[in-house]
Amino acid sequence: MAHAIRFSKTGGPEVLQWEDVNVPQPGQGEVQIRHKAVGLNYIDTYHRSGLYPMPLPSGIGLEAAGVVEAVGAGVTDFKAGDRVAYCNGPIGAYSEVKNHPAERCVKLPEGIGFEQAASMMLQGLTVQYLLRRMLIVPKQGDTILWHAAAGGVGLIACQWARALGIDIIGTVSSEEKAKLAKENGCTHTVIYTREDFQARVMEITGGRKVPIVYDSVGKDTWAKSLDCLQPRGLMVSFGNSSGPVGPTDLGILSAKGSLYVTRPTLMSYVGKREELVAAAKELFDLVLAGKVKVGPRQSYPLREAAQAHRDLEGRKTTGSTVLVP
Repeated sequence: MAHAIRFSKTGGPEVLQWEDVNVPQPGQGEVQIRHKAVGLNYIDTYHRSGLYPMPLPSGIGLEAAGVVEAVGAGVTDFKAGDRVAYCNGPIGAYSEVKNHPAERCVKLPEGIGFEQAASMMLQGLTVQYLLRRMLIVPKQGDTILWHAAAGGVGLIACQWARALGIDIIGTVSSEEKAKLAKENGCTHTVIYTREDFQARVMEITGGRKVPIVYDSVGKDTWAKSLDCLQPRGLMVSFGNSSGPVGPTDLGILSAKGSLYVTRPTLMSYVGKREELVAAAKELFDLVLAGKVKVGPRQSYPLREAAQAHRDLEGRKTTGSTVLVP
């Protein structure tokens, strides 16, 4: 009998329960994976709280790395013993053993460990599409604004942007996080708890503002972020850690300079297997080349997932966090 974290009602971290689960043999197109490390991501809190509704009772978690123990009918790309990772549905990564669609998995190259993989698949592939694949992307010499620069996505973004010759103005909540962001390539840090980030953007750019704002915070940063954008600039809203952005009058975008807005999701950019494999290869190559250094800054036993959620939501974590079965 395996174990997994599950929940039968939405709410705070206390709804997460450690339960016995029966994992059948993998079905058509599936691989059975024994997890070695599970990624903790902010989207997990949205599923748990009900912000992103889902049928209950349910497992939780989108990202993990481990070893294939068995393969189902029709699976040809993987075999027992392969080291693999994934970062998308179906949900249920907070588990010791899981059956997962083979087409949503990638093989781990030598040189990348399980905890490292579980620290970067979802967050690293998010940075990949944000910086490399949207219709408007930053170019060498640009200065962009990135909220939550000391978070898991933010630290990878700081390093990746540096490798591309892009300067980042990163918002953080403390001196400690500012230091961490700078160590990972953030050009300018703004401690939003005591500084007005809009005023600092104007100061740093000499009034020119920025062409792109990347925002995983949501409600609290939305309005001022629009005021940081150049005419025809792009607002990328890819998270809601402070709550979802409310209804917006599109006339505001016109008044502030014909702005663009996108609300992207990773799945839209890696929905096809060839997209997933290509994006993962680019990420792995950067990590293996030493241009992006990533690994967990915190780890918790899987059974203590509720505490990990409390610390994540309480802004007590920095960078990536893994849960260890």
